[in-house]
Amino acid sequence: MNALLSLLYSLLSHDVESALETVGLDPYVGFYHTDRPGRPSLALDMMEELRPFLSDRLALNLVNLQQIGKDDFLRKEGGGTLMTEKGRNEVLKAWHKRKQDEITHPFLGEKIAIGLLPYAQALLMARFLRGDIDGYPPFFMN
Repeated sequence: MNALLSLLYSLLSHDVESALETVGLDPYVGFYHTDRPGRPSLALDMMEELRPFLSDRLALNLVNLQQIGKDDFLRKEGGGTLMTEKGRNEVLKAWHKRKQDEITHPFLGEKIAIGLLPYAQALLMARFLRGDIDGYPPFFMN
């Protein structure tokens, strides 16, 4: 499960980092995660609110629906676990499919593709930091 979550978190991190850069924010200057050279602290901060809905839920669905199983992982001699190419391809296919699903954004009240959530939240963060809105509305679904 850790190998699966690690892959999904890497995909989400990349999407959030790109969204932050798109709206003009520096993904390396965060609020909660310590700033370190090469560490996208703001992207990691924003990932916290998106992980349960995007990555964690997808990981559980892949396992529960038996789209990913024990044959999709390799145990290394040192105790580490790696995903097979087949397993990674299955995860990537499911990730891209999930990003095409649509939801009504709880704050914006508009229907958007799930893949646009990082951009929508980055845009809200930029608006808050620039003083256009009074507070940052974190993403959460009921």
